Amino acid sequence: MSRIVIRGGLVVTAAEEVHADVLVEGGRVAALASHDSDPARGWTASADRVIDATGKYVIPGGVDAHTHMELPFGGTFASDTFETGTRAAAWGGTTTIVDFAVQSVGEPLRAGLDSWHAKADAQCAIDYGFHMILSDVNEDTLKEMDILVEEGVTSFKLFMAYPGVFYSDDGRILRAMQRGADNGGLIMMHAENGIAIDVLVEQALAAGRTDPRYHGEVRHALLEAEATHRAIRLAQVAGSPLYVVHVSARQAVEQITLARDEGLNVFGETCPQYLFLSTDNLAEPDFEGAKYVCSTPLRPREHQAVLWRALRTNDLQVVSTDHCPFCFVGQKELGRGDFSKIPNGLPGVENRMDLLHQAVVDGHISRRRWIEIACATPARMFGLYPRKGTIAPGADADIVVYDPDAEQVVSAATHHMNVDYSAYEGKRITGRVETVLSRGEPVIDGREYVGRAGHGQYTPRGTCQYLV
Repeated sequence: MSRIVIRGGLVVTAAEEVHADVLVEGGRVAALASHDSDPARGWTASADRVIDATGKYVIPGGVDAHTHMELPFGGTFASDTFETGTRAAAWGGTTTIVDFAVQSVGEPLRAGLDSWHAKADAQCAIDYGFHMILSDVNEDTLKEMDILVEEGVTSFKLFMAYPGVFYSDDGRILRAMQRGADNGGLIMMHAENGIAIDVLVEQALAAGRTDPRYHGEVRHALLEAEATHRAIRLAQVAGSPLYVVHVSARQAVEQITLARDEGLNVFGETCPQYLFLSTDNLAEPDFEGAKYVCSTPLRPREHQAVLWRALRTNDLQVVSTDHCPFCFVGQKELGRGDFSKIPNGLPGVENRMDLLHQAVVDGHISRRRWIEIACATPARMFGLYPRKGTIAPGADADIVVYDPDAEQVVSAATHHMNVDYSAYEGKRITGRVETVLSRGEPVIDGREYVGRAGHGQYTPRGTCQYLV
């Protein structure tokens, strides 16, 4: 049983910051002790390996609870496989992802889940779990929800958007929420009024407004807010908790804040793209704006301050990526002349932890809040805590040695995601991952990839641990 000691660093968790050495045995955190204490000196003397973290942060591996590897969308597939996507995640300090298995209309949930297991099996560099996308709510799939919760697939995503693809009407949403209230499953919601959006898309294209920037204009912030309000009230009727994914707009944040002030179990996630990018990017000339087409869409810059404030006040609890990359050449280009045909999604699984550390440097959030929104809360929200999301005795040794002073420039030329552009090209960031352990095994070692496909294990999850 290998013994690793990480010595000399500042251990930062959501709960505390402490100068401590960390003992890792058998893939788990065994103990923490003060630098130069008798126990720490004893560990160092008997360790198989000592990692010097002097001047560095020692943080839990990131938990990205919203990724889409190999997702079929708009006649193509997300460009990251589970192998390339989880390798890139590790480079960015993320050691667990929760991806989305997709039920096809007319098929059982089990068939979709099996399909995603086949994609991921023996391919992942880090640990992973699955949410289940419900595309077809009926008596059979409602019963299957119970079985999946027992097996550790404890969250289910529904869509108020994408009529004809993933869309569910209010009646089906209510029935799924009622089932979740009974079996402990957490309902995740893509909250946009897809029926109204389709009308605006049709009108925009008929008027010759075909450029990428119109993707943001037709997906109006008020239609995100309206759907968010409707989802909250349906969940309230059902007695179900609700997790609203990729919140992008001030008006939607206001609905979540109101619900939380009422004491409801309503939670919100935002993503780095909404915190750092805006409609200015969607309006970039020569079709460059297509790189930034995602749904919910990027908003005008003034929405960013509201999102940061909500993260500080815990009206938004989680930052995930919604990582769903499509190459500009050959994939995003499918929408030249018709913005509605641009595959929706951005690459970001490698950038999240660094961007949020930059937010610490810039004063938007504290160090502990960085770890809370990127590691601890997603682990608690989706039944992975305390195995994931913290550094404490008994936790998996998913640990990142992070250099808070290193400087880097984000670029497609140096990232590891399987996509031909970076959404943050040229952005200067202070802070960088140095070494990453996954269950005690090095995946990134001194800025060198030493991991392997198949190290990552499928991780069944408990039910939500974040309810009031």
